[in-house]
Amino acid sequence: MPIFWRVVYWTSQFLTWILLPFMQSYARSGGFSITGKIKTALIENAIYYGTYLLIFGAFLIYVAVNPHLHLEWNQLQTIGIAAANTWGLFLLVLLLGYGLVEIPRSYWNGAKRGYLLMKTYFKAAKLMTEKADAEETLEDVMEEVRKVNESIKYNHPLRKCVDTILKKCPTEYQEKMGRNMDDYEDFDEKHNTYPSEKSLVKLHKQVIYSVQRHRRTQVQWQILLEQAFYLEDVAKNETSATRQFVHTFQSPEPENKFLQYFYNPTVEWYWECLLRPWFYRILAVVLSIFSVIVVWSECTFFSTTPVLSLFAVFIQLAEKTYNYIYIEIACFLSIFFLSICVYSTVFRIRVFNYYYLASHHQTDAYSLLFSGMLFCRLTPPLCLNFLGLTHMDSSISHQNTQPTAYTSIMGSMKVLSFIADGFYIYYPMLVVILCIATYFSLGTRCLNLLGFQQFMGDNDMTSDLVDEGKELIRREKRKRQRQEEGENRRREWKERYGHNREDSTRNRNVHVDPKESNLSDISTNRSASKYTRANNRTERDRIELLQDVEPLDFNAETFTDDPLESEPGRYQPGGRYLSMSHSRIFDDV
Repeated sequence: MPIFWRVVYWTSQFLTWILLPFMQSYARSGGFSITGKIKTALIENAIYYGTYLLIFGAFLIYVAVNPHLHLEWNQLQTIGIAAANTWGLFLLVLLLGYGLVEIPRSYWNGAKRGYLLMKTYFKAAKLMTEKADAEETLEDVMEEVRKVNESIKYNHPLRKCVDTILKKCPTEYQEKMGRNMDDYEDFDEKHNTYPSEKSLVKLHKQVIYSVQRHRRTQVQWQILLEQAFYLEDVAKNETSATRQFVHTFQSPEPENKFLQYFYNPTVEWYWECLLRPWFYRILAVVLSIFSVIVVWSECTFFSTTPVLSLFAVFIQLAEKTYNYIYIEIACFLSIFFLSICVYSTVFRIRVFNYYYLASHHQTDAYSLLFSGMLFCRLTPPLCLNFLGLTHMDSSISHQNTQPTAYTSIMGSMKVLSFIADGFYIYYPMLVVILCIATYFSLGTRCLNLLGFQQFMGDNDMTSDLVDEGKELIRREKRKRQRQEEGENRRREWKERYGHNREDSTRNRNVHVDPKESNLSDISTNRSASKYTRANNRTERDRIELLQDVEPLDFNAETFTDDPLESEPGRYQPGGRYLSMSHSRIFDDV
């Protein structure tokens, strides 16, 4: 176990402090080669790494100069571990204080009727603004790419860089720029100013960011529409007398037959309209009890006589009976709940567009690597905090017990007594203040005052955004309903008149003789067949609604070489429009 923990701990520290920051800069770099990206990443992290080396070097000089300090390598290693755990514990308590309150409250509010729907309307209004901003940014970046593409020709030394940028652009922009490309001009024939490689690197970085953001907002908008439609269906079906769940729109993906058999409309109605609200309320109460236990234990785990930490009480009761299965279950549930409270907060954090974890595979590489850094930094102090809650960390409980394998790797905190006896014990009590602040939504109110719109039920700005989102959802709903109605009409027409199409095509092939190429003979045949078609005009009209055919009303007697008289839709003396065929009448329906 000590070897295992040593490997896990030091690899995670290597990732979070050295490798992942380098990978972040590498992922955000706009370089066109691996060497260029590595060079950019090293330059960006020079200050980051230099700060650590400066602090560590100053500390070593202080230890070497001071004659009263005689620190060995193990003690220096313990000091480094303590510094990393102190930073991790500081961040851990902040995230834990938010998650202990917000997770139970989210389930409790989810059981309220109409709450989720109002919040979805609010998200729709904000997302539409972000979506429009992403589209505008993409248009501006694509305009810059177009100018660069037109200025740098095929034989320019930087043409390969431009081609790399074009490959990152959306397909429709690539086609437009490809059509406007003139490969017959040499770049040195005109004395124009050409962009440098550094400016192309910057443009490449902007293209990657803008395209990813545009794609993310498009996917999120479609997902949010599906959620809003489903929540509206839930609100409508709550008053249904048949007790069968009816969807406004059918799912585009084929449903699993096994799931469809058990999760039928009746079961779905009972779950969505009757059982799920009560299930969410019960789950919120259970999670609230766990949160109270965690807060109480965080404030009292330093007391060993009497033992006030509930986690320590449960573990010590199992110790007396040597019930190892109970100990494993209790430890697993405790660490599982603490991890959910801390890590779920990481998924909720959004720092503008700098760091943002988006669902459905829409998170960029930089945010994924940043979350990996947070997880690596939070896990060691989370384990130490759990050992402190259960009185298994002798440096905190001050008991002469055998140290665990994990605490033996952390080293003895007696080297830094002010951290072991001060910060590690009293700082977790701050979780009470953070829980109170989260319960009264102080952070949300502060962000709202600063101009960042947050969902608050008693706010005029929230009501305006909810109304705006409701109108956006209603507009998208009408648009989708019109699309489905058009598809249904076309499907019905094909099913009703599809058998007549083959007959009409076969009859038309009989009347047309491919061997005759003379214009007078063709006109004569069409004039002769005109009367035959007149007897079946009603049937042919129905068929041509679904089929594009060549104009059948061509008349050699009215044919003229004057282009003005042959314009589309121009009226002829016979009272007919020559170019208006039946196949074009309903194209816009």
